[in-house]
Amino acid sequence: MPEPHREEFGLFYRATVAPLRRFLARMVHNETDAQDLAHDAYQRVYSAMEKQRIEQPQAFLYTTARRLALKQIRRRQIAPVAETDGKVVELAASQAPGVERLVMARQEWARTEAAIAELPPGCRSVLELSHHDGLSHGEIGRQLGISVSTVEKQHARALRLLRARLQADASPARVSHPQPTEGGGPAANQ
Repeated sequence: MPEPHREEFGLFYRATVAPLRRFLARMVHNETDAQDLAHDAYQRVYSAMEKQRIEQPQAFLYTTARRLALKQIRRRQIAPVAETDGKVVELAASQAPGVERLVMARQEWARTEAAIAELPPGCRSVLELSHHDGLSHGEIGRQLGISVSTVEKQHARALRLLRARLQADASPARVSHPQPTEGGGPAANQ
C-alpha cells in the first residue's frame, strides 16, 4: 500500500475497532476471542485493500469479521475448548445430546403426542390452544364459545389425564409370577 493509504487505513482502524470488538464479543461471548477475530478481520481487509479499491470498507470489514466469528462458533460446536485459570486450553465435553438421548427424546415426544391424541376432544382443544397457540383461558373461552371456568376445568382435566397416561407408559410392565403354594410350589397341587 502506498504511504497515504496506510494513513487512511489507520484512521479507518481507529474509527471502527471498538465497535467491531463489541459486535464480535456479542457474537462469541468472549472479549479475548473478539479481539483476535477483529485482528484477523483487519488483516484480511488490509490485504484486500492492497489489491483493489474497496467501495464500502466498513461493510466489508463487518462481513469478514462476522464470517470469521461464525466459522469459530461452528468449530467450537464440533470440538469445544475451554480455558482454565492457568490459561491452558483443554478439550471440553460436547454439550450436544448424544444419539441415545435424542432417540429417547423422540420416543417420549411420540408417547406425548399419542397421549394428547387420546384426550377427549374438549380437553385436547383447550390444551392445544393453551400450550401450542399460547392463548389465555379467556381467549380460549371466546374462541370455543365456552366459559372461562369450563376452560380451566378442561385444561386441568387434560393435564391430569396426560400425566396419568404418561406415568402409566413410563412404569415397567408388570410381569405375573406364579405364587408358591403351601406345599412348595405349583407341582405340589398335582
